[in-house]
Amino acid sequence: MQQSHACNDTSLALTTRILDAKARKDLSWQDLADDTGLSLAYVTAALLGQHPLPESAAKVVGDKLELSVEDVAAMQIIPLRGSLNGVPTDPTIYRFHEMIQIYGTTLKALVHEQFGDGIISAINFKLDIKKVDDPEGGSRAVVTLDGKFLPLRPF
Repeated sequence: MQQSHACNDTSLALTTRILDAKARKDLSWQDLADDTGLSLAYVTAALLGQHPLPESAAKVVGDKLELSVEDVAAMQIIPLRGSLNGVPTDPTIYRFHEMIQIYGTTLKALVHEQFGDGIISAINFKLDIKKVDDPEGGSRAVVTLDGKFLPLRPF
């Protein structure tokens, strides 16, 4: 039977144990995602407390990190999602917040013009990030947010 967290305390404690083991074993997020059958972004989000892992994936990660049976079971529980409260202070996360502050109304206007009244799902969703060379020097981050459009249904 699916279980669900009612607060973030247990997820935060589990995430701390995962991060400690990841650092101790010098593993990358990709190392942890390998052999799970899931995307890098999904596994990373799950291990940071935002998604449950299927049993098989939780066992793969648990073995790599040498986690307890209890921790492997906890990775399968549906979390209380959402990790930010208020304006973020971490500079990297803040820049994504800033992008939405600047381009949020543009994105909303373009979504509604092209799709109609509705939302882009963060549940039926895919995320990808790629590092590419910048022709002007350095690197660029290409972030792809791929969500299903869900139209408003009047009732």
